Amino acid sequence: MTQIDRLAGEIAACRVCVDTPRGRPLPHEPRPVAWLSGSARLAICGQAPGTRVHATGIPFNDPSGDRLRDWMGIGRETFYDRARIAIVPMGFCFPGLDAKGGDLPPRRECAATWHDRVFAAMPQIELIVAIGQYAQAYHLGAARRRSLAETVAAWREIWDGQASPRVLALPHPSWRNTAWLKRNPWFETDVVPVLRAEVARLTSA
Repeated sequence: MTQIDRLAGEIAACRVCVDTPRGRPLPHEPRPVAWLSGSARLAICGQAPGTRVHATGIPFNDPSGDRLRDWMGIGRETFYDRARIAIVPMGFCFPGLDAKGGDLPPRRECAATWHDRVFAAMPQIELIVAIGQYAQAYHLGAARRRSLAETVAAWREIWDGQASPRVLALPHPSWRNTAWLKRNPWFETDVVPVLRAEVARLTSA
């Protein structure tokens, strides 16, 4: 068994947000969803599973995933090939819903417990696609701007100042962000082509 296999097994059995939570415990049985890889050069790093992903155990198995795959220029076969793409959200389990029916933020226990170990075990990663403010805070650190919109807008400056692994900051592909995308057409004209080129380079056989 490889180091990646052992680490993935530990994550699959994780119950830290129930047994030793920071704050209120997870309101349901944990179902960690994280796809590690010893060969992938690309990692997709979002927020946390939603209700559909929690039910199926398949990351980005929803309309947001369809939009993300369109941005990336790939289909489900490539996206779900663990040899080519790792998927490591900031929270591995569905965090539950807030009073308005929206998803709660990723559990803080995940990053504190797992993320440094996970990325140390995947030194071959060349590109991290950081989706949303929580992933950008972790992967960009001081290079992150004051807001998600400012961080995404500064993508070229951030991109040019990085060594490997590079981080490309994206807005969440949720359909709730359709209005933002319409107000910011530069995202699809400037950022998406770079994303697609990098994805093609890093996932080619």
